[in-house]
Amino acid sequence: MDSKSMIMKNLTLPIRFGIVTSAVLIAYFLILALLGKHTNVFLSLFNGVITGFGIYETIKYTKLRQGKGFSYGNGFTAGVTTGFVATLLFTIFFAFYATELDSGFLDELSTAWSKDYKNFQGIVFFTVAIMGFATTLVLTLSFMQLFKTSNNGKK
Repeated sequence: MDSKSMIMKNLTLPIRFGIVTSAVLIAYFLILALLGKHTNVFLSLFNGVITGFGIYETIKYTKLRQGKGFSYGNGFTAGVTTGFVATLLFTIFFAFYATELDSGFLDELSTAWSKDYKNFQGIVFFTVAIMGFATTLVLTLSFMQLFKTSNNGKK
């Protein structure tokens, strides 16, 4: 197998998990919107749980699939890919929702902020993306502590 097909083979699972994770994030957001709770910022903390589960499962399945060939780098790449794909797709959906489906959403989200900043939409979209990327890195590093092989000899 050439290196391109090997890279794609290793990224297929994380990309799929990223797409599914983003779908769950979007579904959770839409459920909150139906209940009128999507402006409660504290409920978005559950996004970390959803993203974390997707990352954890990706690393777990990557380790199962690769067996003895599994390395820290492979697990880290799988987790980061899943989280970044999920964050990117959710951020695109969030921007679409806030600008096209519910244009009053951002004003509702924070009436004080939206009046103080000229480009409030850009700030919110950037914040959503940065929070997702930061969550991805932290959770991937944390989960890799569970999945990495020990370099310490058995006593």
